[in-house]
Amino acid sequence: MIRAIRACKTAAEERAVVRKECAAIRSAVSENDQEYRHRNLAKLMFIHMLGYPTHFGQMECLKLIASAGFPEKRIGYLGLMLLLDERQEVLMLYIVGLALCALGNICSAEMARDLAPEVERLMQFRDPNIRKKAALCSIRIIRKVPDLAENFLNPASTLLKEKHHGVLITSLQLCTDLCKVSAEALEYFRKKCTEGVVKALKDVANSPYAPEYDVSGITDPFLHIRLLKFLRILGQGDADASDCMNDILAQVATKTESNKNAGNAILYECVETIMSIEDNSGLRVLAINILGRFLSNRDNNIRYVALNMLMKAITVDTQAVQRHRATILECVKDSDASIRKRALELVYLLVNESNVKPLTKELIEYLEVSEQEFKGDLTAKICSIVEKFSADKIWYIDQMLKVLSEAGNFVKDEVWHALIVVISNASNLHGYTVRSLYKAVQISGEQESLVRVAVWCIGEYGEMLISNTGMLDIEEPITVTESDAVDVIENAIRRHTLDLNTRAMCLIALLKLSCRFPVCSQRIKDIIIQYKGSLVLELQQRSLEFNSIIEKHQNIRPLLVERMPVLDEATYSGRRAGSLPATISTSNGAAINIPNGVAKPTAAPLVDLLDLSSDDAPAPSSSGGDFLQDLLGVDLSPASSQSGIQAQKNGTDVLLDLLSIGTPPAQSSSFASDILSSSQDKTSSGLLQTLSSPSAAQASSHAGGSPVMDLLDGFAPNPTTHDDNGPTYPSIVAFESSSLKIMFNFSKSPGNPQATIIQATFTNNSPNAYTDFIFQAAVPKFLQLHLDPASSSILPASGDGSITQDLRVTNSQHGKKSLVMRIRISYKVNNKENLEEGQINNFPRGL
Repeated sequence: MIRAIRACKTAAEERAVVRKECAAIRSAVSENDQEYRHRNLAKLMFIHMLGYPTHFGQMECLKLIASAGFPEKRIGYLGLMLLLDERQEVLMLYIVGLALCALGNICSAEMARDLAPEVERLMQFRDPNIRKKAALCSIRIIRKVPDLAENFLNPASTLLKEKHHGVLITSLQLCTDLCKVSAEALEYFRKKCTEGVVKALKDVANSPYAPEYDVSGITDPFLHIRLLKFLRILGQGDADASDCMNDILAQVATKTESNKNAGNAILYECVETIMSIEDNSGLRVLAINILGRFLSNRDNNIRYVALNMLMKAITVDTQAVQRHRATILECVKDSDASIRKRALELVYLLVNESNVKPLTKELIEYLEVSEQEFKGDLTAKICSIVEKFSADKIWYIDQMLKVLSEAGNFVKDEVWHALIVVISNASNLHGYTVRSLYKAVQISGEQESLVRVAVWCIGEYGEMLISNTGMLDIEEPITVTESDAVDVIENAIRRHTLDLNTRAMCLIALLKLSCRFPVCSQRIKDIIIQYKGSLVLELQQRSLEFNSIIEKHQNIRPLLVERMPVLDEATYSGRRAGSLPATISTSNGAAINIPNGVAKPTAAPLVDLLDLSSDDAPAPSSSGGDFLQDLLGVDLSPASSQSGIQAQKNGTDVLLDLLSIGTPPAQSSSFASDILSSSQDKTSSGLLQTLSSPSAAQASSHAGGSPVMDLLDGFAPNPTTHDDNGPTYPSIVAFESSSLKIMFNFSKSPGNPQATIIQATFTNNSPNAYTDFIFQAAVPKFLQLHLDPASSSILPASGDGSITQDLRVTNSQHGKKSLVMRIRISYKVNNKENLEEGQINNFPRGL
């Protein structure tokens, strides 16, 4: 039958042979053919391994088990293990050895309880094979019924003294499982068996050649590995046990040959054990050096496991891993995708202030030749490294421009948003940056993110490009005319591969240049008017509006297209730390503070009023803040406001530049301000005025009204409202630990009983200051939560000062359900991360 099945060339032929054999076996079963019963069952087991149904032969197993001859019993028990499982109701017949094998494979919880004493007795049987099978059966029993673990402690510890390798391996597995299900078992083995296991490992490591156990010149590598794994469990968290095994681990690590796969397996387990037990710096350096040798191995699997282990080791001994940095960096360039990705993650962990520049240089050079499918991961890591460790802004800008030039199409939006924030703050580098971008876009014009940043900078600082303003010593002067600058933007807007946002940004830049380059004003107007018939509504609308500004509103055009206000880096970071959509904990996206203030954005709560990016932006809600958007903007990146641009202190009323592509974030003020000047003059010089405060805007929106506005003649101001503190509620201690205390003060919004304003006050009673302080919260679905940025990220020590942060909670089940909140506080003490969590259930009633 086996020969016939193997000779089949197609699956259909195989099925035909199997059907024929199964029919013959069914006939033999129905005729109760005893002579060929064991042979038929052997055929059924082969057919079962091929994946065909064999349920009709299950009773044949029982008949063979009940027969008198040993060969029939052996086939019967073997068939029982393969064809039956614990869900089958069968009458188990026990013959020592074979019965234990069957029990170890199919026993249920009820059977385990009934038979545990018998199995425990067989663990002391005179035959080592029976002891081995009893130990294996015990593993099944304690997995099914963990309560029985204590019954097997003494027999298991006795088996650890065995000389028979098979018994010793199974007893080690049994002890490992006992330690997993019982803390008492772990302590028992640490006290009673650590020295015995160390001696067993020493014996097997120093044993002479034994043909029955030899694998590639190494005595029983399977026993080596099992002993090392059990020592790892015993030594983890126990200094005494770790000290006891240090010598033998060093011996295994130094004497095991690494030119065979069996030796590498033992070395890997030895390294993992060394890294898991309590601290021994010398051993750990030895272990990391072994991993460094693994990285030079030609076998991809060995290199991959070495990289995995180095990622764990870097948290223990960074300096030892740093010695192998060059080898790890070579793995980033490996042909195997898995090794490349793992090596890149390890390089990211290795970066620090001292090596960031050479490592970044190596990664960017590799970016030029890397495969397309790897560029996304590589670009993300390089950008993260540059943002995290940039010491000065010119280096940051240079590296980001290199990345944008090589892989701008793989860069995420928040990366170039952050770059624009840094550029706007580096006033001494505006000229250098716009010239560098001009040269880069000439070479890499197909990289969309590069084009976006270049278009934005030329629109803002185009005159500095023409006049070579702000030249640095490292630069060489370049000659660029007004027409050349316009050419860059015209080429970009005509490139059909670029998306709508980029082309809309080009139109905004052209409008700004129409005022800054009077000699090109007519050419710019001609380019803009070409899109008045565009099939893309957004471009058509911008074209008509901008053309109207150029032709009919010459008196206000300079005010409309003046430079963007400086985008405040601290506010940009704070918004991403605290302004997430309601009902979502800020733990999903806390901003990462770095030396130059750049932070990766965590959310985009601002929505373009013209719905240009509505597919990607979350819809605004009453809890998320009433954000006024740039009417003609295409981007959601936050920016700061200059003097004269004011907004509510709570950060929810944002006053926007009419023609900018960014969104200025909130600054401290309690009254509405003029976008173009600090005065409240309503003449033609102040045509664009802001809406009123958030409370007025919310009241208007709840009433179903909206402010009357003229696209070019400004917004009509909203009616003002008077403050009303509403009902008062007692303050509570929301959270208190040994060093941190959080107080909540409550107030209600007038006319809206569902909304509650909570002022959280954080006090540090420890002698050490807390840095990078971040408060995060989550609420159930019937609540909506908005967190404003905290007053500071540093909490002074010894109660000498505090941090405040406002929370706004909207209870959709007001009067039915009380407030409840989960909180998480993270901070650093002496550069060490700390995390505290808790749940607040003691809110006053009626909130």
